[in-house]
Amino acid sequence: MNLKNKKILITGASGGIGKDLVKKFDDLGANILASGTNLEKLKSLNNQFSKIKTLQFKLEEHSKIEDFVNKCYENLDGLDVIINNAGVNVDNLSLRMSEDQWKRVIDINLTATFLMCKYGIKKMLKNKKGKIINITSIVGHTGNLGQANYAASKAGIIGFSKSLALEYAKKGINVNCISPGFIKTEMTNNINEDFKKILISKIPSGDLGNGEDVSNCAAFLASEMSNYITGETIHVNGGMYMS
Repeated sequence: MNLKNKKILITGASGGIGKDLVKKFDDLGANILASGTNLEKLKSLNNQFSKIKTLQFKLEEHSKIEDFVNKCYENLDGLDVIINNAGVNVDNLSLRMSEDQWKRVIDINLTATFLMCKYGIKKMLKNKKGKIINITSIVGHTGNLGQANYAASKAGIIGFSKSLALEYAKKGINVNCISPGFIKTEMTNNINEDFKKILISKIPSGDLGNGEDVSNCAAFLASEMSNYITGETIHVNGGMYMS
């Protein structure tokens, strides 16, 4: 799997899975621009991976996304792969969920992904090839208590990605999703142990996944080995959801 000098943009790089994505693509020799909102964590990535470039950006600033993509393109001197990994959750039961809570999650998880793809594809069309990898979630397939907004945003990404794949397949641009299950991150580390045991009991493989499980899949989808795969969702969940 040769990703040497591939120009890759990763959003949400300051999060748990994001850091694993950066490490995997750095190991494979890619040129990386890592974006996130947490400046300290981005500085930490710079210290750990000296070759990468970082750029702080808030994806809720929709009017600035085109300029952001242009800046990433200039910094990388091109754009081969976009990994839309950034996302937020603001949980509440549906009847208690405010419109602002709904809108924040949809704006960042779904609308920003649409805009990142829209402006990224404009760059990719110049070379008549490119890869877009959108990170969704098992919750987008199953739903989840207190996460109607999050589930809707992740399900929306899946349908959107299929449509995008249809529109640009003949242009050499592949669009796929990765749907992680429950992955070991700072967030899952804080889950109550009793609840974690119940959660793991529902996973056929018997454990939570690692960020590397997701990054391995992303590396495959970013490589030339996946050129005939588009419009698909690959589930990385230990068998918890089998479609």
